[in-house]
Amino acid sequence: MTAVSGPDPEELGAAQAAAREFVLQEAAFAQVTTRDQWGFPVARTMTAFLRDDWSVDLVQRRSHARLRQLQAEPRLLVTWVGTPRPGATNERPHVFDIGQLPPRAVFVRGTAEFMDDDWTVDCYLRHVQEQRVQGFDRAPLRDRDQVVADLVGVHVRPFRIRLEGFGQGAQSFDLTIDPPGGTA
Repeated sequence: MTAVSGPDPEELGAAQAAAREFVLQEAAFAQVTTRDQWGFPVARTMTAFLRDDWSVDLVQRRSHARLRQLQAEPRLLVTWVGTPRPGATNERPHVFDIGQLPPRAVFVRGTAEFMDDDWTVDCYLRHVQEQRVQGFDRAPLRDRDQVVADLVGVHVRPFRIRLEGFGQGAQSFDLTIDPPGGTA
């Protein structure tokens, strides 16, 4: 992984840790953006699981149009947005002063890879068990056969990461992840 904006490595590390914590503990839902049949961006809110390497796991129902969109164009954007960080400032807005603090946001641009049944079942069971331990048990509990019949697993390999609202003032961080078999 290489830093594009050249931040201090300590600041970058702190921003990455804060961004991961934000996604895991506060943001919860993500907005997933794909391209429709006409090439226009289309977004929807869904559960997305951020991993330590900035990749993202998605498990979704087979009926969603986004699956056809990802087959046609596997590049997508996963975004988590939430309230400004405690202590945030906006002392010197770049263009306009709207009297608000900028939100925290984590953007993962990457490539979708459709996963096999075993991966999908393992991912589903791992996350549903974590949720049930926390008392979140309203979603239907599916057995292996139901997961295979009803759900599709997608793993997003990250290319670019942007972190906003995790540094000082309007500071943001851009990271490029080295693609498999090459450099960014």
